[in-house]
Amino acid sequence: MSDITERITREFDKNLDQVTGLSHAIHATPELAFEEYETSASILGVLEGSGFTAERGIAGLETAFVASAGSGDLAFGLCAEMDALPDIGHGCGHNVIAAAAVGAALALAPFADELGLTVQVFGTPAEESGTGKEVMVNRGVFDRTHAAMMVHPQVKDVVIPQLRASRSWRVTYTGRGGHASRPWSALNAADATVLAQTGIGLLRQQLRDGIRVHHVVREAGSAVNVIADHAVADCMIRCDTIAEVDEVWERVKLCFDAGAVATGTSVGYECLPSIYREFRHDQDLAPLFEKNARAVGRTFPDYPDKMFGSTDMGNVSLRIPALHPMLSFNLPPEDGNHTAAFAAAAGGPEGDRFVRDAGLAMALTIADVAQSESVRARLLQRSS
Repeated sequence: MSDITERITREFDKNLDQVTGLSHAIHATPELAFEEYETSASILGVLEGSGFTAERGIAGLETAFVASAGSGDLAFGLCAEMDALPDIGHGCGHNVIAAAAVGAALALAPFADELGLTVQVFGTPAEESGTGKEVMVNRGVFDRTHAAMMVHPQVKDVVIPQLRASRSWRVTYTGRGGHASRPWSALNAADATVLAQTGIGLLRQQLRDGIRVHHVVREAGSAVNVIADHAVADCMIRCDTIAEVDEVWERVKLCFDAGAVATGTSVGYECLPSIYREFRHDQDLAPLFEKNARAVGRTFPDYPDKMFGSTDMGNVSLRIPALHPMLSFNLPPEDGNHTAAFAAAAGGPEGDRFVRDAGLAMALTIADVAQSESVRARLLQRSS
C-alpha cells in the first residue's frame, strides 16, 4: 500500500462515523424527485463544514448543487443521488450512494492539490423520475469535469453492469361515461386500456430479446357501476439505445391506438420528461475501481446475467468519461432494488458496509487516476 493510499484510507476512516450518520439521516427523511430539500441541505452541511465551496441551484434545479475542493487541473466528479421512491422510501439506496460519494470526497480533499485534483461532488436530483442529470448535462454542468463516477447498491458485485436506455409516455383515453346498467351509449375508456395491454402482451413475442415494455394503469374509473369516461396509463420502454427505444415505441403505440379504435374512444400521448440514455463505461476507470474494490474485500463473480435497469448516469457517460459499478447488499434476489426489504437494508448494517466499501474504493480509484500519466493525459486532453 503506497503512502498516499495509506493516508487517504486513514482520512476516510476518520470521517466514517459522520458519513454513515449522513446516510442514516437521508434514509430517515426520504424525499421524492425534485423535492430533496432536506437531503441536499444535509449533504452540503457536511461538505461545507469540511471546507468545500458550493454552488446551489445549478441548472435551474433547486436541489441540485456542485461542491468543490482543491485547485488541480484534473476535475473529477462524484455523483450523489438523492431522491427516494413513492411509498417505499430509499428502496434504491440513494442515501448510501450520496454518503459514499461524500465519504470519497472528504477522504480526497486534504490531498487534492498534492494529486493535482479538483474534487467535485454533484448533487443530482430526480434519478427515479425526471432525470435530473439529463437537465444538468444539457445545461453544461459537467462540461468542466474530466470524468465522473458513482457506485450503486444492488444484490450483485459488478464492475461493468449492462445499463439500458429507456423513455416513458403517458397515454390518455377519453370516452363517454354512463350508467353501467345502461351501457349501450357509453364509450368505455377503461376497456381501451385492457385491449391495449392485450395487444402489447401479444407484441412481446415479436420483440428482440432483452427489450422490455412496462405499463401501469394510473386511472380507469372509480366505481363499478359507472362507465369510465377517462383512463390514463403510463408506458416505459427499455432497450440498448434510445434510438431503439423510439423504434419500439412506434409499434407499442399502435397497440394503444387499437384500444381507442376498438372502443370508439379518443387517445392522446405525452412524452414524459424522464429520459435515460445508454451507458458508456470508461475502460480505464473500470479496472482501477475493480482493483480497489477487491482490496476492500469485494469479489466479482462472472455472473451470466449482468443486465440491470436504467440510470440517468448514462446521460453523463455520453458527455464525459464515467463509471457506474454495482456493489451488493447481502440479500436474496427477491429483496432487490425497489422493494421494502432493500429500503430497510439501505438504512442498516448492509447500507453502512456499502458506504465504507464504495466510498473508499472510489477515493482510491480517483487517486490512482490522478497518478496515472496515461489515464490523466487522456482525460485532460478532452478539454484542450
